[in-house]
Amino acid sequence: MAFQADSRVERVVMLRYGEIFLKSEPVKRHFVGTLLRNCTRALGAAGLSHRAEVHRGRVILHGECPEEIASIVSRLFGVVDVSICTLTLPDPRSVTDAAVALASINLRPGLRFAVRARRQGVEGITSQELGARVGAAILDAVPSARVDLGSPEYEVFAELRDFGGLVYDSRIPAPGGLPWGTQGKILALLSPGIDSPVAMWMMMRRGCEVDALHIHGGGYAGDDVLSTTLRHVSTLSSWCTGFLITLHVADAGDFYDDLVRRAEPRLRCVLCKRFMMRLGSRLVTRGGYLALCTGDSIGQVASQTMANLSVISQAATVPLVRPLVAFDKQDAVNLAKKIGTFERQPGDLACSAVPRVPATTSRLEGVIAMEEKIGMDDHVSYAMERLRLYCALNGALVKPE
Repeated sequence: MAFQADSRVERVVMLRYGEIFLKSEPVKRHFVGTLLRNCTRALGAAGLSHRAEVHRGRVILHGECPEEIASIVSRLFGVVDVSICTLTLPDPRSVTDAAVALASINLRPGLRFAVRARRQGVEGITSQELGARVGAAILDAVPSARVDLGSPEYEVFAELRDFGGLVYDSRIPAPGGLPWGTQGKILALLSPGIDSPVAMWMMMRRGCEVDALHIHGGGYAGDDVLSTTLRHVSTLSSWCTGFLITLHVADAGDFYDDLVRRAEPRLRCVLCKRFMMRLGSRLVTRGGYLALCTGDSIGQVASQTMANLSVISQAATVPLVRPLVAFDKQDAVNLAKKIGTFERQPGDLACSAVPRVPATTSRLEGVIAMEEKIGMDDHVSYAMERLRLYCALNGALVKPE
């Protein structure tokens, strides 16, 4: 839909999408449509009205509160970055006037500046000529400023397009990826630790709708395990505003009792992870999910050696995705800080069932024999019948629907 500009200038919000642009036209239309749906849901949850226009690589949002709109849509998956822009008539003079007005406010005397100009669908001027024209006009308005295209301290972006001119001087980073909901629905194993919420977020970023499953160890779990897991799911829901995330909580206290009393201690962690694979697989099948996501990273702990991951994986009966598989721990920590799930003082998250010396290399035959000994199948069935539900929406816990 083309914008019919008039003599007024208007402050609008511009979204850039990146990877979506590379898709075929039918797929691109679908993805952009889903992005617009997500935008409407997110802004609607905040009580913000808007009008959207789609252009080549850009979405323009009109609304009364550009700053609030920009803050919300900068957390949308599929968006690369966001800018609050001055929208002008589609002619060089209007773009130049808007750029001078913006620089006169924000370009301090003596600073090095650059103009980044683009032109598309407009004849009679090149991008280089537009940049030179805007830069010269800014120098006239702020004569003590200096042009530096290599390492400027201040940048003005000027776009001249067929639907109008866009002028701005800041770009708010957004998560990128693909729009939430374009890749179907999966289930993620979620713990109170660092890795699993990061893994879940990464799958959300790749366009998956994600619900979660938490295995609670009852008396073997630290006092803050459940509350921290609930905080994680609440935080993650703030990245898909307007959409509900369901957390299934399994009571595994009886399983841990048998695990501690009857299983070989060094195999407890492998058996526990296989319990999670079995239970998660059943829930994936019952809930119609496409895959099960885990936060495993090769070699990070004893249960995540390649030998043990091989044994653990064979307990799953559905596709497994491991987005952190090649991450260093610091990679996960850095991303957890970025998305808001990292806690410097997380509280008591210990598991008292962890053995002093866990196995780093387990054999499938021995593990299966130990599962039969502790009645693994019965424990999985028991846990499936007693799942508790929690829901998160817009960054907070809500009552299950």
